[in-house]
Parts: sequence; structure tokens; C-alpha cells
Amino acid sequence: MKKFKDQGRQGDVFLRRVNKPIPKKAEKVDWSKEKRVILAYGEVTGHAHALSTKLAEMYRWEGDRLIEVKAGAALNHEEHETICPAPGVFQVIQQRQYTPEAIINVTD
Repeated sequence: MKKFKDQGRQGDVFLRRVNKPIPKKAEKVDWSKEKRVILAYGEVTGHAHALSTKLAEMYRWEGDRLIEVKAGAALNHEEHETICPAPGVFQVIQQRQYTPEAIINVTD
């Protein structure tokens, strides 16, 4: 289990600390049915990069995805090492790759 404060990567998902609170007008994403906050799904396996809804919340703001995590939060994925962000707000960035046809999101 790897802990980080400002930035961390798990496969194709990159988390970067945002030194601001969640904007008041940000839209909260409801993950109550899933029972976990999913940052990205795997294309082939159906696995997911996910955090417990008890320790993390996701918001959408101006085209970005932001997560607010509490102490003890852990980002899990079946094929990657678990990473644990310090409490705070992080921007979720999906890694991209260039192809001659288009720029596409990288998938596990």
C-alpha cells in the first residue's frame, strides 16, 4: 500500500492535489447504488479504480472530476497496488494517448 500527499498514479488514473475546497456550485456525483466512488472502469476485465463512499465523494466542476477524500481512504483496483491519498481534494485525470485518428483515453 503506497501513501501519497500531492499526487499519485494507479494505472491510467492520475490524482493531483487541488489546494482549494470543492466549489459550492460543483455537482456531487451519487455513487450510493455502487457503494463505491469509481474513477475509471477497465475496458476488458470490468475491474474498476474505486474508493469507498464512506471515505470519498466525487464532484463535477467545469469539465473536471474532483474527489474529496478523508483519512484512511484507499484507491483500489484488482490489478494494481492500492494507493492511499492524504485527506484533501484531488483532481482526477484520465491518462490519454495520441493516435493518428484521435486522442483517446488509456484503459486498463
